[in-house]
Amino acid sequence: MNAEISTRLSSTPRGARLARLLTAQQLAAWGHPYGSDVNGTAQHIVAELAANAVTHGRVPGRDFELRLLILPEDTLRIEVSDARGDRRLRFVTAPDGEHGHGLLLVSLLALTWGVSERDVGKTVWAELALKEPESRRPGASRSPSPRTPGPVD
Repeated sequence: MNAEISTRLSSTPRGARLARLLTAQQLAAWGHPYGSDVNGTAQHIVAELAANAVTHGRVPGRDFELRLLILPEDTLRIEVSDARGDRRLRFVTAPDGEHGHGLLLVSLLALTWGVSERDVGKTVWAELALKEPESRRPGASRSPSPRTPGPVD
């Protein structure tokens, strides 16, 4: 199994949408089907990072890059690189409350995340556990639900 993919996409809303779709497809190929928590969470993270790349990191004529790789300990690393290094990331929400929640969402969904400077631009990365928590796995033992005693004969 190839545990890494990397692709360049146009710095447009269409490129950001394609990044999310490619993520869903690749996670499914790696054994995390559409509709699973891992696939959905990865799609959300990529959607936010790609939207930031095309909105705030866009340099005319330059693409952004999506990289997905599986790290040891069943961890997915998502990297989105853009060509703009002069803008710093911020957790600022607009007064109308409609913008600025992307990185907050990433910080809530990811195990960890950060920013790496590059020669040209920056890479925003996030890591996500690929294993479902024990309590959410099919067939995992669950504590019995309380039962109401029935009538005594």
